Amino acid sequence: MADHFEHFVAIDWSGAKGARHKSIAIAVAHREGGAPVLARMPGGWSRPEVLALLTEELPANSLVGLDLGISLPFADQGAFFPGWEESPPDARSLWAMIDTLCEQDEYLGAGSFVDHRIASRYFRRHGGREGEHFGGGRGRFRVTEFAQQEQGCKPYSNFNLVGAAQVGKSSLTGMRVLHGLEGRVPVWPIDPLPAGGSVIVEIYTALAAIAAGRSASRAKIRSGEELDTALTHLGSAPTGLSGPMDDHSADALVTAAWLRANAHRPELWTPQGMTSEIARTEGWTFGVV
Repeated sequence: MADHFEHFVAIDWSGAKGARHKSIAIAVAHREGGAPVLARMPGGWSRPEVLALLTEELPANSLVGLDLGISLPFADQGAFFPGWEESPPDARSLWAMIDTLCEQDEYLGAGSFVDHRIASRYFRRHGGREGEHFGGGRGRFRVTEFAQQEQGCKPYSNFNLVGAAQVGKSSLTGMRVLHGLEGRVPVWPIDPLPAGGSVIVEIYTALAAIAAGRSASRAKIRSGEELDTALTHLGSAPTGLSGPMDDHSADALVTAAWLRANAHRPELWTPQGMTSEIARTEGWTFGVV
């Protein structure tokens, strides 16, 4: 299963406002070996450029990992937005809804969705604005995020938009990109794993860091030396880089190497907690068993 991939692409994502983002990092590892390399863009990547890469320039037989949540919690309450009659029935409908409500937002932003008079009631936003349907505490979680916790990670609810570690904005902007694919690249597990061709999966870079010998509390790598230690742990050739480096680039490089080392494992494509209903509504994080 999944032995046909030739390129392993990890994308560290950003939900921030603006055209270009230095925090978007793209790394590629090749099947034949060698150290993973960064795909650079002057001034940083934009989200529309990443969408164009995925739809027009992606090498054949690529496994692409996006560091974002590909959906929102559904299983816990039987709906993404319980009590809202327009709540979508599955992940693809959710992507379409977000994209439609945000069609005026530049650079595939998602501000219009979280500020929507009804949708905003389900999110925790800046300025102490917690919607009455947020759920309190740490917020709602997907089944895969509970499984992430069991593997030593510390996930955040995709309904939380507050704090440096929040992933809600990244996930919502990422869903606009997924909608923009228009089915040209399958997104596992919302789409079944094909026998050939390219596939996009959700990744959590902390899983790769843990597999590379680091702990969840020390998942961030900020030097070339630390990077090469992690890559060697994953069976990858080192980059030879030294000195300070940004953690976004390091996350992408380590995760590209991790994807290459683990894509062939059948248990990662058939996690025990993932039912067909969860697959089509909440999705799953690749590497969570």
